Formats: sequence, C-alpha cells, structure tokens
Amino acid sequence: MMIPGKLLQISAVALMAAGLSMTAMMPAATAADLGAKDEPIKLAMLEWTGQHVSSYIAGTILQKMGYKIDYVTAGNFPQFSGLADGTLSASVEIWMNNVGDIFPKTLEAKQIEDLGPLGLETKEGWIYPKYMTDVCPGLPDWKALEQPSCVQALATPETFPNGRLLDYPSDWGSRGAAIAANNNLPLTAIPAGSEGALVAELDSALAAKKPILMMFWGPHSALAGADVDWVKLPPCSGDKSQCITPPDVDKIVWSGFGKKWPAAYDFLKHFQMNAHEQELMMARIEKKGEKIEDVTADWVEKNKSVWQPWVDAAQASGS
Repeated sequence: MMIPGKLLQISAVALMAAGLSMTAMMPAATAADLGAKDEPIKLAMLEWTGQHVSSYIAGTILQKMGYKIDYVTAGNFPQFSGLADGTLSASVEIWMNNVGDIFPKTLEAKQIEDLGPLGLETKEGWIYPKYMTDVCPGLPDWKALEQPSCVQALATPETFPNGRLLDYPSDWGSRGAAIAANNNLPLTAIPAGSEGALVAELDSALAAKKPILMMFWGPHSALAGADVDWVKLPPCSGDKSQCITPPDVDKIVWSGFGKKWPAAYDFLKHFQMNAHEQELMMARIEKKGEKIEDVTADWVEKNKSVWQPWVDAAQASGS
C-alpha cells in the first residue's frame, strides 16, 4: 500500500528531526578522542640526537592529529620527576639500562606508565672494520682476537705486547676490560677521552684502513654508512653485571596521560622507531648540519604508509 505524499513528507521531516536531535545529544567523536587538544603535550628532549629524532617524529605526527606539542629540555634522570608530577607529559625514547633509582620508584608509585618498547633495535659491544678479516681471520668470532697476527695488528706502544681495545670514557663505566680479562684475551682496554674521541678514532681508522677494535653502541650516527661489524662476544659467565646485552628502549608517560589525551596515548602505544632510519637521520643532522625539524618532517612526509596505521589504530581504539 502506498503512503500518501503528504504523510511521506511529514514522516521524513519527523525522522530528520529525530536524527538531528539524537546527533545533538551525542558528543563529537573526534573531540572526545583527542581529549584536551588545546593543552600542549610536553615531550622530553634528552641529551642525544637519536632521542631528539624520535621525539620530533612523534610530535610531528601528533600535531597532524590535532595536538599542540611543546619540546622541553630535560636530563636523563631528572625527567622522571617531571613525568611523575605531570610537568612533562611523555618521553618516547628511554634506554632502560640507564634509568637510575628514580624510575622504579615512580613506576611503583604509579606516577608514570611504561607504554612498552619503542622497537629500536639497539646494539652494544665491540666493533671492528670489516677489512680487518685480513689480519684477524675468523672474525666476527671473538676467538679470532687471540691470533698473533690480530694481536700484532692491534698493538700500540701503550699496550704492547697486547692488542688495544679502545674503551668507553672512564667515567661511563664499562665491561670491556672485564670481558677481556675473564676470557684471557691478549687485549688491554684503554679508555677514550670522550664520545667525540671515540668517533674521531673510528673515522680516522676507517679513512686510513687501519685496524681498530672499540667498545661502541648503536644506533649512532657514526655507524651510518660505516663498513663495520660486531664481534660475537664469548658467553657471559660469573658476574652478570659484566655481561653486555642490547639495552631495551621504552616509551614512558605521565600516569594521567591516557585520560587527558586518549588518542595520543593510543598513538604512542603503537609508535615505533627503526634503528637504521634513525641513524641515517642522525647523520644528516650531525654530519651534514641539517635542521632536525627539516629532517624529521622529510621522514614523516615520505613514510605515511608507516605511520598512518598507528594513527588509524589510535582513532579506532579511542572512538
């Protein structure tokens, strides 16, 4: 049976009115997902370029989502006080092997929240130029360092008859000397004067194709394009504090972050950083003098297929 035209019009008007009324009663989904979008999210900026890269990429994407971002200079240990009281909102790259005593205390007190791994593939140990396999056949196996030809190639007047292991600066603490001693390796660990001295020696050795063995870590801009490899160190035994294991890197937020900025919270849970790409960006900043804003914006522009799923997942879980 057909409905008379006038009744059809009335019914349509009534339905539209009801729909508009229901819509007016519902909160705006986007506003609810973003939370306090007019209050800036304060991202901690620590002491190294890689952390700055991670922070700027996260911040740039959060800005695209509609948030305001402040980048706040902070120290590696003092940042936890700021995260605990909310004067800092988040720190997206925290190396878990260097958090001091304050981190577990604030975590146990539920003043901060660990959002899990950043996905940054870290390395730490002894590196060497790949051309050294000529004088140290068997590398990267650590036993190659026992061979007389290898020891002689690494020896200096300071270490003779042992080979030289260029170690971290003495005030950093290091397990390099202990590993050499525990495994009776004919190596003498010599502390570098600074991080800059480590990098300068590596660059000099690579340029002259001279043998060098040194304690190092990654990601680091010095490794971008460097033809080096990592020694497969002997199994760790005895004092576990002398073991070298790749450190975990996590994302930490103020405990009230999720309630205040729900979509940003979910985004940071999904946010990941690739170590190789971070190294390339660090090299552009440190070696070529490019601005971090330009380098990270370039990555965001070219890698939408990488980060858009993180945004989509955050908006879906926050809706």
